This record gives sequence, structure tokens and C-alpha cells, in this order.
Amino acid sequence: MDTELRLQISEEGADAERLAALASYLRMDLLQLNADDVASVRDGEPPPGTRVGGRTAASVLIVTLGQSAASLRWVLSAIKGWLRRSGAGRRQVLLELAGDALALTPASAADQERLTEVFVSRHAIPG
Repeated sequence: MDTELRLQISEEGADAERLAALASYLRMDLLQLNADDVASVRDGEPPPGTRVGGRTAASVLIVTLGQSAASLRWVLSAIKGWLRRSGAGRRQVLLELAGDALALTPASAADQERLTEVFVSRHAIPG
């Protein structure tokens, strides 16, 4: 059974067009991995908790993965690399998987690594 990982991309001060472009760039990076699918979510309402109008807005991708921890690690590594390449900024990717959430920002590599290891360990299939 496949797993769906929801990615909510946000950037302070970004408009809908900018967020669509950011989501497209991240989607291209993720499609180079072994993800089964990376789909853009398109609906008329912004996701709950997002603000539009010069503050913070978001764009959403759904990544379909197998159930291996390696697949999840590859996706997290790609997201961290994408955030690092974005330079300093107020960009964030909120990951949601099976009711668990992790917010990644252009934080230090050590902080990101520690947080992603905890996230992966919570979703790894035993055995």
C-alpha cells in the first residue's frame, strides 16, 4: 500500500503565482526520485492556517511513496536541498504524514538532520 505525504509550501510575502512557481520547482526535483507520483493540489480555498494578501500563502503537493523509510528519506533530503538552494528566506515546507507533521525551513543542516531522523523513525515500518 502506498503512502501519501502532503507538502505545504509557503513563503512570506509570496503571491499565488510565486507559490505555484515554487511548487513547480520542488515538484520537478521530487519527480527525479523514486516517488510514484507528485501531484499539485488545486482547489479554490487556501489550506487552513494560511494567510493571503502580502503575508503568508501556501501551495500544496501530494507525494505518493512506497512504505519504505528509504523513500521517505530521499524525499526529505530533496526538500532540504531545495530549501538550502533557496538561500536565506522565509520559506517553509510543512510535511504531513499519517497525522504527524514536520516543518522544514532553511535551518541549520544539523537541526534539519535531527528533526528528519525523528520524523522518519516514527513512520518506518518495523522489521
